[in-house]
Amino acid sequence: MSTTITSTTRKLPKGVMLNAYPDSIGKALADTVAMLKKPELKDVFSLFYILPTFFNSDLDRGFSVIDYNINEELVSGNDLEDLEKLDVMLKFDLVLNHLSVGSPQFQDMLKNGDKSKYKNFFIDWNEFWAPHGEMGDDGYVIPNEEYLQLLFMRKPGLPILKVRFPDGSDRPYWNTFYQEVVYKEIAAGDLADIDGLSPDQAAVVTALVNDAIRAKADFRTLDFGANEQFKEAVVFVVESKRNYLGQMDLNADSEGVWEFYDETLRKLHDYGAKLVRLDAFAYLHKQPGMTNFFNKPGTWEYLERLKIMAEKYELILLPEIHSEYGYGLHEEVANRGFPIYDFFLPGLIIDALDRGTSTALLNWIGELLDTGIATINMLGCHDGIPVLDLKGKEVLGISKSGLLTDEQIDAVVERIMDRGGRVKNLFGPDGKKIAYYQVNATFFSALGEDERKLRLARAIQMFVPGIPQVWYLDLFAGKNDYAAADSGATAGHKEINRTTLTMNDIEQGLKRSIVKEQLELMRLRNTSPAFDGELEIVAADEHLLHLLWKNGSSSARLNADLRDHGFTIEHHSDSGDKKLMTYS
Repeated sequence: MSTTITSTTRKLPKGVMLNAYPDSIGKALADTVAMLKKPELKDVFSLFYILPTFFNSDLDRGFSVIDYNINEELVSGNDLEDLEKLDVMLKFDLVLNHLSVGSPQFQDMLKNGDKSKYKNFFIDWNEFWAPHGEMGDDGYVIPNEEYLQLLFMRKPGLPILKVRFPDGSDRPYWNTFYQEVVYKEIAAGDLADIDGLSPDQAAVVTALVNDAIRAKADFRTLDFGANEQFKEAVVFVVESKRNYLGQMDLNADSEGVWEFYDETLRKLHDYGAKLVRLDAFAYLHKQPGMTNFFNKPGTWEYLERLKIMAEKYELILLPEIHSEYGYGLHEEVANRGFPIYDFFLPGLIIDALDRGTSTALLNWIGELLDTGIATINMLGCHDGIPVLDLKGKEVLGISKSGLLTDEQIDAVVERIMDRGGRVKNLFGPDGKKIAYYQVNATFFSALGEDERKLRLARAIQMFVPGIPQVWYLDLFAGKNDYAAADSGATAGHKEINRTTLTMNDIEQGLKRSIVKEQLELMRLRNTSPAFDGELEIVAADEHLLHLLWKNGSSSARLNADLRDHGFTIEHHSDSGDKKLMTYS
């Protein structure tokens, strides 16, 4: 008995996708291009998802975009020409929800204040919440409790950053993600315009303030002693010179923001993009009385508007959404005509290989075929390994089971943690942890650094519907980088899976069996017409996995044992040639 459904990935480009930062390999994108030109990589990749340090950015390894111009320290026009010659299509990010504090738009607002043409480009927290809250002692509105309890948070505390306007006022702006205020040391000359303050007094005050700044103490509470009368004026000077880091939420009610989106999509098209990932799109629509995460119907209205824009530039949009399987958001996004990320596959494969059972994995593959959902799938990526996504959910009194039970999910997390993984959490409005979000680890380390498991995991990925996206570090069986994870960088635990590979690492890696075997599997998926056809799930015992792709006279069959992690692939070409690949 078997199930046969036509694959729907015809709506998407064909082939295998590389995923890396411009400087993940070597020192710049040119080094990755050089790798792709090597004979060992011939016919392996048809697409390349280049992460957003491709653009000018200052935080979160690219996801705090200053502008969408090419970062010339890492990328050149020659790199893009070479990728086009290699027939590699590109995928980029459009970070919908926010821009960097360092963006021209935010800097213009800091400089010109209420006169800035970008005054409404970002969200003034107090203006937004004034009708629905009370002003607090710290100068920002605290939403009424019924609104506050609904808010979905990515960090503890209210999502605001207070910035200094030219008139000396401090105004809170919506800031869902990272923020930091940096006070710069002052020079005595900075205080020259303060009436009555002598040069000697300025030197004393400057030393006092700078000592506090270096000690990260609050200079506003200092005792200025004999110079107390100048304190307010000195604090004003110091505050006016402060710098910020942060990802400031965009105001989607501003037409200027939509003009910016249109201009950015045009730029991405000109760089050679075919796919555009919509990062953080679910946070964009904001409305009092909602969670402000995937508000409905507002989020759908935004996506439709973006889709119309993208069609002008022949771009396919890929909304990036993390949500519990039981909530069904992935289905809703797919039903609106968008491909989705298959964030369920990584955890399901780890579970299948650790427990030696195909049941949960096949349930998901069967659902993909039954629903016709078009996906991009992965093992590892620049982020963590999704786990929350596998959970069930109760919606409007109706309970929907997860792809794994809560106990099975907990077991997956515990195993990855025992193998060195780290956990990222979500927070409620009171700052309390409410759930784990993802586990940070390389996929190889998440599998216990077992090469046979990694090899089979890659084979399964190549046989699952959707575009297989391959994280560069997984290809080279990268291990957890604990020193990077503990370094205190803003990306925190994510750095565990972002090790830069030197060109020597690449040369040595290409000699390893686990790398050569993965390349062989990926080349088959990238070149065989069998994978443009129909997928058949062949009935087998629970510990076995049998998948068969057929397209005319071309076919590819995977027979895998999830207990001992051995497998075979039998491939028949259009010309009648037969190839048997055995991995024991």
